[in-house]
Amino acid sequence: MLEELGISFGTALIILIALYFIIKWAVKNGIKEAYTDITGKETAEEIETDKLCEELGLNEEDK
Repeated sequence: MLEELGISFGTALIILIALYFIIKWAVKNGIKEAYTDITGKETAEEIETDKLCEELGLNEEDK
């Protein structure tokens, strides 16, 4: 089947791995956003990011 498409097995494997990580990242961010919208609470990652920005003296606009 891959030969009919004109791509090698290695290329198809790289594309599938990249697609896996893109979908994983998108689902993770979607769940975090939904959690924030539903509960109104910040996630642990957002809290850590805010603390780091305060320590470095960055404004909200600089994020």
